[in-house]
Amino acid sequence: MSIDLPDAIAAYFDNDRKGNATAIAESFTQDAVVIDEGNTYTGRDAIRKWMANASTKYTYTVEPFSIEEKDGKTVVSSHLVGNFPGSPVDLRYFFVIDGDKIAKLEIIL
Repeated sequence: MSIDLPDAIAAYFDNDRKGNATAIAESFTQDAVVIDEGNTYTGRDAIRKWMANASTKYTYTVEPFSIEEKDGKTVVSSHLVGNFPGSPVDLRYFFVIDGDKIAKLEIIL
């Protein structure tokens, strides 16, 4: 199933599939915040390191399957499959967009 994602979110998932942590970080605002697995990453450099670590630690694929607007956030549900504990899993990605960049991302089980 293909869904229509806003450009910044589509770029995030496209670059995640390519394993390009630098390009992923560039899809965020300079002072963006990511919350994942109980950790908070602030700023592009921290976000780049978070993604680089995730892509070296695990091999995975992510497939967005639904999108909705909720409380000012764009919520994308995705199916994640890989060599990590608990795979496969469906995750919800809560994006806050600022212009053409991601200002905040929270990933929740």
